[in-house]
Amino acid sequence: MLKRLSILGSTGSIGTQALEVCEAHGFSVMGLAAYSNEALLEEQTRRFRPQLVCIFDESRYHSLKARVADLPVRVVTGIGGLCEAASLAEADMVLNAVSGMIGLRPTLAAIDAHKEIALANKETLVTGGELVMRRAKVQNVPVLPVDSEHSAIFQCLNGYRHCKVNRILLTASGGPFFGKTRAELQYVTKKDALNHPNWSMGQKITIDSATMMNKGLELIEAYWLFDVPPEQIEVVIHRESIIHSAVEFEDCGVIAQLGMPDMKLPIQYAITYPERRPCPTKPLNLWEVGKLTFYEPDMETFSCLKTAKEAIRRGKLYPTLMNCANELAVQLFLDGKISFLQIAELNERVLELDGRGEVTVDNILNAEAAAREFVLSSI
Repeated sequence: MLKRLSILGSTGSIGTQALEVCEAHGFSVMGLAAYSNEALLEEQTRRFRPQLVCIFDESRYHSLKARVADLPVRVVTGIGGLCEAASLAEADMVLNAVSGMIGLRPTLAAIDAHKEIALANKETLVTGGELVMRRAKVQNVPVLPVDSEHSAIFQCLNGYRHCKVNRILLTASGGPFFGKTRAELQYVTKKDALNHPNWSMGQKITIDSATMMNKGLELIEAYWLFDVPPEQIEVVIHRESIIHSAVEFEDCGVIAQLGMPDMKLPIQYAITYPERRPCPTKPLNLWEVGKLTFYEPDMETFSCLKTAKEAIRRGKLYPTLMNCANELAVQLFLDGKISFLQIAELNERVLELDGRGEVTVDNILNAEAAAREFVLSSI
């Protein structure tokens, strides 16, 4: 089947690679959405000729509209435009690769419009997992993971859904500061933190990898995607990023998914599932890799992982509070306003707020505001 896609976050790393996959396999692109990169969004619009494009930053709406005035494309903006792109009648699947909490409402809009979801937006499940997965079940909408780790788990479970799972082994590269002490992390710079050893990603996710909050968010995602209790999800540091994750079943047999550190495979698998197709990625050569190493995470030095476990243990709106505090703290670090270690401190302290409310869109937005106020008043 030649799917028709709407791609949210089309100018980011995941979005641009998804467009390469679409081009390679002849998939149609019906909608495109980006935050503010109007130049690249214009280029993509001319290349893929979607029916609708959204520029989230409303200050760039008129400029983008003028840029593509010669094309038969409708231009929209803001969160309303993003939700419109997510529920486009002509699209079969929505790939959500936007960054941050703005991804929640378009995911819900896509589910309500009965679109298949290829999900690369962590915050959708971290902040609204209970709401999203419940609604997806009611609407009979598949939520297919795009993150390499969750795609790996999804692939390992294929054909074994009837089997009891002992553990999910969620692998982590360890980021640029693996083996460092808290004292050594006290004065790390933005440049240091953005120097990831294996992956090329956006700034937010790269900083999250450096603090290991990224793995905490992924643990919460795995909880919602695969219905496995948090205590059965084990993070394993795997420096080579060749094993993307693994599943241990009740007979203690472990099935793992391996491959080079390249996002094209998980992106393509979500789009083409249940089919597998040729993928323009480098084949894995184990002789070249030589060895695979594994370590236990240091959750005292990289306490974001411990905070994430505590947030999902409490449930309700506590993951939302933590996620929102982290989003703002990471931006403050990138802006040079707080130190690297303060990110983890703020994420831990925000759990002092009351997060016991029901998981609704309004309550999620209220928790976001409360977390932002807490962080800004704490620095």
